[in-house]
Amino acid sequence: MRKIVLVIFLILGLFSCKKSSPDTREKPMIVATTSILADAISEIVGDLADVQPLMPAGVDPHLYKASVRDLDLLTNANLVVYHGLFLEGKMTEIFEKLAYSQNLINMSEDLPESKLLRSGPEAHSVDPHIWFDVQLWEMALDNTVEKLIKWKPEWEKQIRENWKAYQIQLQALNAYADKVTGELVSSGQALVTAHDAFAYFGKAYDIEVRGLQGLSTLSEPGLRDLGNLVQFIIDRNIKAVFAEQTISPRALNALVQACEKRNHPIQLAGPLFTDSLDAPNTEAGTYIGMVQTNLNTIHQALLP
Repeated sequence: MRKIVLVIFLILGLFSCKKSSPDTREKPMIVATTSILADAISEIVGDLADVQPLMPAGVDPHLYKASVRDLDLLTNANLVVYHGLFLEGKMTEIFEKLAYSQNLINMSEDLPESKLLRSGPEAHSVDPHIWFDVQLWEMALDNTVEKLIKWKPEWEKQIRENWKAYQIQLQALNAYADKVTGELVSSGQALVTAHDAFAYFGKAYDIEVRGLQGLSTLSEPGLRDLGNLVQFIIDRNIKAVFAEQTISPRALNALVQACEKRNHPIQLAGPLFTDSLDAPNTEAGTYIGMVQTNLNTIHQALLP
Protein backbone atom coordinates (compact mmCIF):
# COMPACT_ATOMS: atom_id res chain seq x y z
CA MET A 1 0.00 0.00 0.00
CA ARG A 2 2.85 2.37 0.87
CA LYS A 3 4.43 1.77 -2.55
CA ILE A 4 1.16 2.65 -4.30
CA VAL A 5 0.80 5.87 -2.28
CA LEU A 6 4.43 6.75 -3.02
CA VAL A 7 3.91 6.27 -6.75
CA ILE A 8 0.75 8.41 -6.70
CA PHE A 9 2.55 11.22 -4.86
CA LEU A 10 5.44 10.96 -7.30
CA ILE A 11 3.08 11.26 -10.25
CA LEU A 12 1.26 14.19 -8.72
CA GLY A 13 4.59 15.84 -8.06
CA LEU A 14 5.58 15.41 -11.68
CA PHE A 15 2.28 16.92 -12.75
CA SER A 16 2.88 19.96 -10.58
CA CYS A 17 6.40 20.36 -11.98
CA LYS A 18 5.38 20.00 -15.60
CA LYS A 19 6.45 23.03 -17.59
CA SER A 20 3.64 25.43 -18.43
CA SER A 21 5.70 27.33 -21.05
CA PRO A 22 4.68 27.01 -24.74
CA ASP A 23 5.88 23.87 -26.50
CA THR A 24 9.04 24.69 -28.47
CA ARG A 25 9.39 21.36 -30.28
CA GLU A 26 9.57 21.41 -34.05
CA LYS A 27 7.16 18.44 -34.11
CA PRO A 28 4.73 17.12 -31.48
CA MET A 29 6.05 14.16 -29.52
CA ILE A 30 3.84 11.08 -29.33
CA VAL A 31 4.78 8.40 -26.80
CA ALA A 32 3.43 4.90 -27.46
CA THR A 33 3.87 2.34 -24.71
CA THR A 34 5.13 -0.67 -26.70
CA SER A 35 7.42 -0.99 -29.69
CA ILE A 36 4.62 -2.74 -31.63
CA LEU A 37 2.26 0.16 -31.06
CA ALA A 38 4.92 2.80 -31.73
CA ASP A 39 5.63 1.23 -35.12
CA ALA A 40 1.95 1.41 -36.10
CA ILE A 41 1.56 5.02 -34.95
CA SER A 42 4.70 5.96 -36.90
CA GLU A 43 3.21 4.49 -40.07
CA ILE A 44 -0.01 6.46 -39.55
CA VAL A 45 1.41 9.89 -38.66
CA GLY A 46 4.51 9.69 -40.86
CA ASP A 47 6.68 12.79 -40.53
CA LEU A 48 4.00 14.81 -38.76
CA ALA A 49 5.26 13.83 -35.30
CA ASP A 50 8.16 12.33 -33.43
CA VAL A 51 6.97 8.91 -32.16
CA GLN A 52 8.83 7.28 -29.29
CA PRO A 53 8.22 3.89 -27.67
CA LEU A 54 8.15 3.94 -23.88
CA MET A 55 9.35 0.33 -23.64
CA PRO A 56 12.40 -0.54 -25.72
CA ALA A 57 12.57 -3.62 -27.94
CA GLY A 58 12.82 -6.86 -26.00
CA VAL A 59 10.91 -5.65 -22.93
CA ASP A 60 8.01 -7.71 -21.57
CA PRO A 61 5.08 -5.29 -20.96
CA HIS A 62 3.48 -7.70 -18.49
CA LEU A 63 6.42 -7.16 -16.12
CA TYR A 64 7.27 -3.56 -16.96
CA LYS A 65 7.58 -0.99 -14.17
CA ALA A 66 7.74 2.68 -15.07
CA SER A 67 10.81 4.56 -13.89
CA VAL A 68 10.96 8.24 -12.91
CA ARG A 69 12.43 8.95 -16.37
CA ASP A 70 9.47 7.19 -17.98
CA LEU A 71 6.97 9.21 -15.97
CA ASP A 72 8.74 12.38 -17.02
CA LEU A 73 8.58 11.29 -20.68
CA LEU A 74 4.84 10.54 -20.38
CA THR A 75 3.93 13.80 -18.70
CA ASN A 76 5.93 15.88 -21.19
CA ALA A 77 4.60 14.16 -24.31
CA ASN A 78 2.05 15.95 -26.47
CA LEU A 79 0.10 12.70 -26.73
CA VAL A 80 0.32 9.27 -25.10
CA VAL A 81 -1.05 6.24 -26.93
CA TYR A 82 -1.36 3.04 -24.94
CA HIS A 83 -2.56 -0.43 -25.77
CA GLY A 84 -5.07 -1.03 -22.97
CA LEU A 85 -6.75 -4.36 -22.15
CA PHE A 86 -4.40 -4.51 -19.13
CA LEU A 87 -1.38 -5.28 -21.32
CA GLU A 88 0.54 -2.58 -19.43
CA GLY A 89 -0.81 -4.06 -16.19
CA LYS A 90 1.47 -2.33 -13.71
CA MET A 91 0.87 1.06 -15.38
CA THR A 92 -2.95 1.10 -15.21
CA GLU A 93 -3.04 3.48 -12.23
CA ILE A 94 -0.55 5.79 -13.97
CA PHE A 95 -2.84 6.14 -17.00
CA GLU A 96 -5.77 6.91 -14.71
CA LYS A 97 -3.78 9.78 -13.16
CA LEU A 98 -2.46 10.98 -16.51
CA ALA A 99 -6.02 11.30 -17.82
CA TYR A 100 -6.53 14.41 -15.65
CA SER A 101 -3.79 16.42 -17.36
CA GLN A 102 -2.65 14.62 -20.51
CA ASN A 103 -3.88 13.80 -24.02
CA LEU A 104 -4.38 10.03 -24.02
CA ILE A 105 -5.56 7.45 -26.55
CA ASN A 106 -6.45 3.92 -25.48
CA MET A 107 -6.16 2.25 -28.87
CA SER A 108 -8.21 -0.85 -28.02
CA GLU A 109 -11.07 0.59 -25.96
CA ASP A 110 -13.61 0.72 -28.82
CA LEU A 111 -13.22 -2.88 -29.96
CA PRO A 112 -16.49 -4.86 -29.75
CA GLU A 113 -16.69 -7.13 -26.72
CA SER A 114 -17.54 -10.01 -29.06
CA LYS A 115 -14.10 -9.71 -30.67
CA LEU A 116 -12.20 -10.06 -27.38
CA LEU A 117 -11.05 -13.31 -25.81
CA ARG A 118 -11.12 -13.94 -22.06
CA SER A 119 -9.73 -16.48 -19.64
CA GLY A 120 -12.23 -15.52 -16.90
CA PRO A 121 -14.89 -12.97 -15.93
CA GLU A 122 -12.50 -10.45 -14.34
CA ALA A 123 -11.55 -7.28 -16.20
CA HIS A 124 -7.87 -8.23 -16.24
CA SER A 125 -8.66 -11.62 -17.76
CA VAL A 126 -9.09 -10.10 -21.23
CA ASP A 127 -6.41 -11.37 -23.60
CA PRO A 128 -4.54 -8.24 -24.79
CA HIS A 129 -2.59 -9.86 -27.65
CA ILE A 130 -4.90 -8.60 -30.39
CA TRP A 131 -2.04 -7.86 -32.84
CA PHE A 132 -1.80 -11.58 -33.70
CA ASP A 133 -5.11 -11.28 -35.55
CA VAL A 134 -4.06 -8.90 -38.32
CA GLN A 135 -7.64 -7.92 -39.16
CA LEU A 136 -8.45 -7.17 -35.51
CA TRP A 137 -5.25 -5.10 -35.21
CA GLU A 138 -6.33 -3.19 -38.30
CA MET A 139 -9.73 -2.53 -36.70
CA ALA A 140 -8.11 -1.18 -33.52
CA LEU A 141 -5.81 1.04 -35.57
CA ASP A 142 -8.73 2.29 -37.64
CA ASN A 143 -10.36 3.48 -34.41
CA THR A 144 -7.05 5.06 -33.40
CA VAL A 145 -6.85 6.94 -36.70
CA GLU A 146 -10.17 8.65 -35.93
CA LYS A 147 -8.92 9.66 -32.48
CA LEU A 148 -5.70 11.03 -33.91
CA ILE A 149 -7.69 13.15 -36.37
CA LYS A 150 -9.90 14.39 -33.55
CA TRP A 151 -6.76 15.39 -31.65
CA LYS A 152 -5.16 17.08 -34.71
CA PRO A 153 -7.87 17.89 -37.32
CA GLU A 154 -5.33 19.70 -39.49
CA TRP A 155 -3.53 16.37 -40.02
CA GLU A 156 -6.57 14.58 -41.46
CA LYS A 157 -5.58 14.51 -45.14
CA GLN A 158 -2.08 13.16 -44.57
CA ILE A 159 -3.16 10.71 -41.88
CA ARG A 160 -5.85 9.21 -44.11
CA GLU A 161 -3.39 8.88 -47.01
CA ASN A 162 -0.81 7.19 -44.77
CA TRP A 163 -3.43 4.91 -43.27
CA LYS A 164 -4.80 3.83 -46.66
CA ALA A 165 -1.30 2.87 -47.83
CA TYR A 166 -0.60 0.98 -44.60
CA GLN A 167 -3.93 -0.88 -44.78
CA ILE A 168 -2.89 -2.33 -48.14
CA GLN A 169 0.22 -3.76 -46.47
CA LEU A 170 -1.82 -5.15 -43.56
CA GLN A 171 -4.28 -6.85 -45.90
CA ALA A 172 -1.41 -8.48 -47.82
CA LEU A 173 0.04 -9.65 -44.49
CA ASN A 174 -3.31 -11.17 -43.49
CA ALA A 175 -3.48 -13.07 -46.80
CA TYR A 176 0.04 -14.42 -46.22
CA ALA A 177 -0.91 -15.55 -42.70
CA ASP A 178 -3.93 -17.39 -44.14
CA LYS A 179 -1.72 -19.20 -46.66
CA VAL A 180 0.97 -20.28 -44.19
CA THR A 181 -1.42 -21.41 -41.45
CA GLY A 182 -3.57 -23.26 -43.99
CA GLU A 183 -0.57 -25.44 -44.82
CA LEU A 184 0.07 -26.09 -41.13
CA VAL A 185 -3.54 -27.03 -40.42
CA SER A 186 -3.73 -29.39 -43.38
CA SER A 187 -0.66 -31.23 -42.05
CA GLY A 188 -2.21 -31.67 -38.58
CA GLN A 189 0.31 -29.50 -36.76
CA ALA A 190 -0.45 -27.16 -33.83
CA LEU A 191 1.40 -24.23 -32.26
CA VAL A 192 2.88 -24.83 -28.78
CA THR A 193 4.51 -21.81 -27.13
CA ALA A 194 5.84 -20.60 -23.81
CA HIS A 195 2.79 -18.55 -22.78
CA ASP A 196 -0.76 -18.22 -24.04
CA ALA A 197 -0.18 -15.23 -26.32
CA PHE A 198 -1.40 -16.70 -29.61
CA ALA A 199 -5.11 -17.29 -28.91
CA TYR A 200 -6.19 -14.55 -31.33
CA PHE A 201 -3.82 -16.02 -33.91
CA GLY A 202 -5.39 -19.44 -33.46
CA LYS A 203 -8.94 -18.13 -33.73
CA ALA A 204 -8.24 -15.90 -36.74
CA TYR A 205 -6.39 -18.53 -38.76
CA ASP A 206 -8.11 -21.68 -37.49
CA ILE A 207 -5.01 -23.33 -36.03
CA GLU A 208 -4.90 -24.99 -32.61
CA VAL A 209 -2.67 -23.19 -30.11
CA ARG A 210 -1.39 -24.32 -26.71
CA GLY A 211 0.63 -22.31 -24.20
CA LEU A 212 2.60 -23.73 -21.27
CA GLN A 213 1.88 -20.60 -19.19
CA GLY A 214 -1.24 -18.48 -18.98
CA LEU A 215 -2.00 -15.05 -20.48
CA SER A 216 0.48 -13.32 -18.21
CA THR A 217 4.13 -14.26 -18.08
CA LEU A 218 3.80 -13.99 -14.31
CA SER A 219 1.97 -17.34 -14.19
CA GLU A 220 3.86 -20.58 -13.64
CA PRO A 221 3.00 -23.93 -15.24
CA GLY A 222 2.27 -26.84 -12.92
CA LEU A 223 3.20 -30.51 -13.26
CA ARG A 224 -0.31 -31.37 -14.47
CA ASP A 225 -0.10 -28.69 -17.16
CA LEU A 226 3.26 -30.09 -18.26
CA GLY A 227 1.98 -33.66 -18.36
CA ASN A 228 -1.14 -32.74 -20.33
CA LEU A 229 0.91 -30.81 -22.87
CA VAL A 230 3.38 -33.66 -23.31
CA GLN A 231 0.52 -36.04 -24.08
CA PHE A 232 -0.98 -33.55 -26.54
CA ILE A 233 2.35 -33.23 -28.36
CA ILE A 234 2.72 -36.99 -28.63
CA ASP A 235 -0.88 -37.55 -29.75
CA ARG A 236 -0.61 -34.91 -32.46
CA ASN A 237 2.96 -35.78 -33.48
CA ILE A 238 4.05 -32.18 -32.97
CA LYS A 239 7.58 -31.61 -34.24
CA ALA A 240 8.59 -28.42 -32.42
CA VAL A 241 7.70 -26.08 -29.59
CA PHE A 242 8.57 -22.40 -29.63
CA ALA A 243 10.48 -20.18 -27.25
CA GLU A 244 9.57 -16.49 -27.06
CA GLN A 245 11.79 -13.45 -27.25
CA THR A 246 10.93 -11.95 -23.84
CA ILE A 247 10.51 -15.16 -21.81
CA SER A 248 13.10 -17.52 -20.35
CA PRO A 249 13.03 -20.92 -22.13
CA ARG A 250 13.50 -22.76 -18.83
CA ALA A 251 9.96 -24.16 -18.68
CA LEU A 252 10.05 -25.14 -22.35
CA ASN A 253 13.35 -26.97 -21.83
CA ALA A 254 11.57 -29.05 -19.19
CA LEU A 255 8.82 -29.76 -21.73
CA VAL A 256 11.37 -30.89 -24.35
CA GLN A 257 13.06 -33.17 -21.82
CA ALA A 258 9.72 -34.64 -20.74
CA CYS A 259 8.87 -35.44 -24.37
CA GLU A 260 12.27 -37.06 -24.90
CA LYS A 261 11.67 -39.30 -21.88
CA ARG A 262 8.48 -40.46 -23.61
CA ASN A 263 10.50 -41.28 -26.77
CA HIS A 264 9.13 -38.30 -28.69
CA PRO A 265 12.06 -35.95 -29.42
CA ILE A 266 11.02 -32.42 -30.41
CA GLN A 267 12.85 -29.28 -31.45
CA LEU A 268 12.95 -26.16 -29.29
CA ALA A 269 12.52 -23.59 -32.07
CA GLY A 270 12.29 -19.82 -32.25
CA PRO A 271 12.33 -17.48 -30.58
CA LEU A 272 9.00 -16.05 -31.67
CA PHE A 273 8.36 -12.36 -31.17
CA THR A 274 5.28 -11.87 -29.02
CA ASP A 275 5.08 -8.75 -26.83
CA SER A 276 7.82 -6.72 -28.49
CA LEU A 277 9.47 -6.10 -31.83
CA ASP A 278 13.09 -6.97 -32.47
CA ALA A 279 15.70 -4.22 -32.55
CA PRO A 280 15.27 -1.48 -35.19
CA ASN A 281 16.51 -2.24 -38.73
CA THR A 282 16.14 -6.01 -38.28
CA GLU A 283 13.71 -8.34 -40.08
CA ALA A 284 11.36 -8.35 -37.10
CA GLY A 285 11.93 -4.68 -36.28
CA THR A 286 8.49 -3.66 -37.61
CA TYR A 287 5.04 -5.09 -36.95
CA ILE A 288 4.71 -6.50 -40.47
CA GLY A 289 8.24 -7.90 -40.33
CA MET A 290 7.58 -9.42 -36.90
CA VAL A 291 4.47 -11.28 -38.05
CA GLN A 292 6.18 -12.48 -41.24
CA THR A 293 9.22 -13.65 -39.26
CA ASN A 294 7.02 -15.57 -36.81
CA LEU A 295 5.06 -17.21 -39.64
CA ASN A 296 8.24 -18.28 -41.41
CA THR A 297 9.82 -19.61 -38.20
CA ILE A 298 6.72 -21.63 -37.35
CA HIS A 299 6.34 -22.98 -40.90
CA GLN A 300 9.98 -24.07 -41.20
CA ALA A 301 10.00 -25.86 -37.82
CA LEU A 302 6.67 -27.69 -38.12
CA LEU A 303 6.71 -28.73 -41.78
CA PRO A 304 9.30 -30.98 -43.56
